[in-house]
Amino acid sequence: MRVQGTNGTALASAPATARRSAGGTFTVSEQATPRNATAASSLRAISTLDALMALQGVEDPTERKKRAVAKGRNALDVLDKLKLGLLDGSVDGPTLARLKVASEGLTDGSGDPGLDTILSEINLRVAVELAKAGTR
Repeated sequence: MRVQGTNGTALASAPATARRSAGGTFTVSEQATPRNATAASSLRAISTLDALMALQGVEDPTERKKRAVAKGRNALDVLDKLKLGLLDGSVDGPTLARLKVASEGLTDGSGDPGLDTILSEINLRVAVELAKAGTR
């Protein structure tokens, strides 16, 4: 999820000082502005930016599940290529390297216990094949 919009410069601008008079005896001049008004407004902009960044970092459970399914499918595809290479008698190093890379993301949790079980079984099969090849 990507948040787009204004860049928050409107929050950082200091409000203009107003000249008021109450009964003609009290006036607020431009010299009487507080010195830390810009610091307070910049803190507000920073906190708003932090909130937006935190919202972008929130992970959707369906996205996590989709990534886990994609990693599992990728590992199964590489295992199929390895199987075909074993049947042909032409097991090459790049296939084993791709299998090792595919095994790295299989241990992440997806939030679905059934899917996690399947991914752990795929990870076990990948580990067995890598151990047989002697690359683990």
